[in-house]
Amino acid sequence: MRAIGAASAALLGAAALALTAPTAAAVDPFVISPSTVDPGGRVTLSAPGCAGTAMASSGIFDTVTIPAGGAATATVDFDARRGAVYTVSFTCAGGAPGTAQLTIARAPTTSSTAVPTVTRTATVTAAPSGVRGGLGGSVGGWNAGELAAGTALVVAAATGAIYMVRRRAENHRH
Repeated sequence: MRAIGAASAALLGAAALALTAPTAAAVDPFVISPSTVDPGGRVTLSAPGCAGTAMASSGIFDTVTIPAGGAATATVDFDARRGAVYTVSFTCAGGAPGTAQLTIARAPTTSSTAVPTVTRTATVTAAPSGVRGGLGGSVGGWNAGELAAGTALVVAAATGAIYMVRRRAENHRH
């Protein structure tokens, strides 16, 4: 009977750990918000997948430096082609480079963040791309404190379960 109880406690602990552990695919390494913008609008760029500073560049805005753990704002050129999808290239200091897509709105939006600025002329050919699935902005990023607290709770629960199983087993010995 003791082996069954210990196995059950081990299985419950492993299941709790597996369900609470974050997956590597859950964190988007590069984020553009909003993902659709008017020409002349502003976008916020962040690179939660980078440990250090990052650089973001595209043919429709100037290169921006993103601080570690922070975000930067870029103003899209007024001459960006409506309905086009542009690639934004990210380069991490000490990390892997990557890209994200930025769509230019087909018609003006009512919540435009357009700011009049002097812009440069750029000719960019946008390659068609498929649908990009994701979390839809439901996860803003992982907080190290929350991860540590969750891990501590799982460890405490597993330790408590093992203690209770062992304590009960000692009381039933003849």
